Amino acid sequence: MFAPTDEAFVKLPEGTVESLIKDPAALAEILKYHVVSGKVMAHEVVSMDSAKTLQGSMVAIKSQDGKVWVNTAEVVKTDIECSNGVIHSIDSVLMPA
Repeated sequence: MFAPTDEAFVKLPEGTVESLIKDPAALAEILKYHVVSGKVMAHEVVSMDSAKTLQGSMVAIKSQDGKVWVNTAEVVKTDIECSNGVIHSIDSVLMPA
C-alpha cells in the first residue's frame, strides 16, 4: 500500500476530503488506487516501472538518484510491515485519471 502522509492531504484542494466523504464510491476508488496486491518490499519496488492497483489502473514507478516516485508522489518511508502487507509512505495523494 502507498499511504499518503498527513502532509499529503494538506496539499489537496480545499474541500476535496469533505466531498469524498460524501461520495463513498469515489472515496473507495481512490483508496483502491493506493493498493497493490501482494507484499512488495522496497527492494522490489525499485526494479519496477509500473504496478496494477486494486482499483484496476496502473501507477507509474520511477527510481532515480536513490529516490522512488509513484506517479508524481515521492516515497518518503518504506517497508512498514503489517500483518496484512507492507506500507510505503508517499508525500502526495494519488488520484486516478
